[in-house]
Amino acid sequence: MFGVLIVFFSTFFDEISNSLVKVELKQKQISLYSLAVVNSFTVTLIFIAVNIFRREFIFSLASLPTISIRAILEVILTYISLTAIAQAERSTYGFIRILTMPLLLLVDFFLNYQINNYQMAGIGVIILSLILLFSYQGVKKQGAWLSLATAVLAVATISLYKYDITYYNSVAAEQTIIYLALLIFLLLMAFLKAKENPFIFFRQKIFCFQSLLNAIPSFLNSYAYVLAPASVILSAFRSSAVFWSVASGKVYFHEKHLLVKAVCLILLIGGIILLAI
Repeated sequence: MFGVLIVFFSTFFDEISNSLVKVELKQKQISLYSLAVVNSFTVTLIFIAVNIFRREFIFSLASLPTISIRAILEVILTYISLTAIAQAERSTYGFIRILTMPLLLLVDFFLNYQINNYQMAGIGVIILSLILLFSYQGVKKQGAWLSLATAVLAVATISLYKYDITYYNSVAAEQTIIYLALLIFLLLMAFLKAKENPFIFFRQKIFCFQSLLNAIPSFLNSYAYVLAPASVILSAFRSSAVFWSVASGKVYFHEKHLLVKAVCLILLIGGIILLAI
């Protein structure tokens, strides 16, 4: 229950950050690589601080194969996610990413995590809402394939993350290594390919604000996976993300098909309640 609540409120901040990303990339204020550095920088510092002051760095050499694969996939996922955010409607991006859940549920069964009947029903209701949305053309095709790619890749990255923190590493150690690897790669791409110094953007308040905003859900969601099976936490994350994305899509980006999306949202809320039981 607590993990689900953490995720629901953290996605509010995630939606604000993603909306800013969409606007900034559309207006070409910053390159994709520099923007990814902005998003990753503060949360990386937070995890480093947790390791130093709370001494939570627990790392097993046995995790090197899985964490290496995850680091590579996270780099790819970050690039595709930012591109999808820029191209797709906010609600389209949110709804399509729900497809991660049934795939991840299969992984949870394979890893022998216990999913009760209420949680199974909740996931079923959430998937039903997605089917209804596509049936009544509630989403646009632009950016849809990129959004789908993020949904599939997330199955691998989340599964590897859950496996590592269950059997090998602490949350702080795992995420510090991943974010450092991601940050180093993005810095190289920003300097060498985009010909930008990403740290210059921290002189602007909007990018400092965005970096802080992005750190909140990234940090909270990392620990939420300790509290429940990956499929349950992801279901709460994706469902609440859709709630906030539909809201911002209508209010800020003036997206259409609000009635269809509202019906699907009601189903999503019911699914979240079942997940929390």
